[in-house]
This record gives sequence, C-alpha cells and structure tokens, in this order.
Amino acid sequence: MTELEQETAESPTTEAATAADRGVAGFMTGLLVGALVGAGVALLFAPARGDRIRRRLGRGARAFQERAREELEHAARRARREIARRR
Repeated sequence: MTELEQETAESPTTEAATAADRGVAGFMTGLLVGALVGAGVALLFAPARGDRIRRRLGRGARAFQERAREELEHAARRARREIARRR
C-alpha cells in the first residue's frame, strides 16, 4: 500500500480525532464562559458581604484554574500519544 493510500485509509480516524478535539475545545470554551457568567450573576444577586463574596469567587476561580490545567494536560497527553502513534 502506498503512502497516499495509507493516509486515505486512515482518513476517517483522523476526521474523528479532529472532531473530538473540536468537541473538547468547545466544551472548554463553554465551561469558561459559563464560569464567567455565573461569577457575574453571583456578584449581582449574592446576599453576602463583599469581602465574603470575593473570597468565594477567589476559591472558585482557583478551582476552575486547576480543573482547566488538568484538562489541558490531559488533552496534551492525548495529542502526544496520537502524534507518536502516527509516526
């Protein structure tokens, strides 16, 4: 099988991987936008004092940052494995 035929045969897998990557990116974007909107709504409607709200938002932001870092590391590991597999 020539290289071109091999690449063509692998095309559905490549398309599926690309679609999965777009799905992860879309999810992360939605997660970020949702977190920002939620934080804004919390500021507007929270009955607690300002300093308490800021502490809560800070904890939430740190938790979100950690989760985003974990997801990014996971996606990077998957990408490296996929690149190594295709070599």
